Amino acid sequence: MSYLDNVRVFVRVVELGTLSAAGRDQRVTPAVASNRIKELERQLGVRLFNRTTRKLTPTEHGRVFYDGAVKILEAVNEAESAVADLSRNPKGALRITAPLGMGRRLIASGIPEFHDRYPDIEVRLRLSDRNVDILAEGVDVAFRLGILEDSNLRMRGIMDCERVLCASPRYLERRGVPATPDELITDRHDCLLLRYPGSKEYYWTLQTPIGVRKFEVAGPYDSDDGDVLTEWALDGRGIINKPLFEVKNHISEGSLVPILNETPPLGAQLAAVYPHKRFQDPKVRLIIDFMAERCQRLIAKILAEPARGRVEAAIEEGLLRS
Repeated sequence: MSYLDNVRVFVRVVELGTLSAAGRDQRVTPAVASNRIKELERQLGVRLFNRTTRKLTPTEHGRVFYDGAVKILEAVNEAESAVADLSRNPKGALRITAPLGMGRRLIASGIPEFHDRYPDIEVRLRLSDRNVDILAEGVDVAFRLGILEDSNLRMRGIMDCERVLCASPRYLERRGVPATPDELITDRHDCLLLRYPGSKEYYWTLQTPIGVRKFEVAGPYDSDDGDVLTEWALDGRGIINKPLFEVKNHISEGSLVPILNETPPLGAQLAAVYPHKRFQDPKVRLIIDFMAERCQRLIAKILAEPARGRVEAAIEEGLLRS
């Protein structure tokens, strides 16, 4: 087994905490990952991990070796990137992540075309609406909708995305159309929230005549999957706060109706986020350039489609009572 492969597995075990997770990341079985760790320990003559039934934690020797191992892999990656840049033949693994809904619609659907252009780049896509720790999980690029808060990361803005509050005609007929943001709270509207460990969506930030305000809305249930919230809203279960491009087709069909158009949610920036050093890698630059152009083009196309789902239109059609 390659010494460098052993080091790569070791680093990912430290970062992910288990042999199975590290094995999946490196595309080997847990047994192979375990053997690589054992071989590395034999080569170094020290024990690198304290083993429990659930998790591996690095020993003092393991922590010291990890710091050096990360530098070794970074140096190798930079050397490979420099060669690839000169040869114009980028290759190697590229780890990217994105939110579930946006990732399915805009990112995942473009991976085959990207691979057709650059067949030697192996793309590993992980979709999740949770706040992925890019540094801890070894992610090269994360496509996000939101604000960059980690100063250890860099961000390339792709485009600003309008957000919208909307609900189904059935929900609005049953519960009424809120006339002001305050009615979301006073009338106890069912607001469907995206929540996960570390989530901040326990309030909605809306643009009002007196400035941006936070409203601590609530609902009977929440989810860590944004598409689940949309399905609940379509089923008449409550109000959602979503990027317009994600729900535009439902609005155009009339199955969701925008509300509070005079006090819309604060928009979100679609951006590519990456560790400082990763932009030296031509693979990272290529995937960001490719996906930025693709996202801009597809979102513009979605938003250009004619919309009919306004509250007034729904009232005129008899879907809602004024």
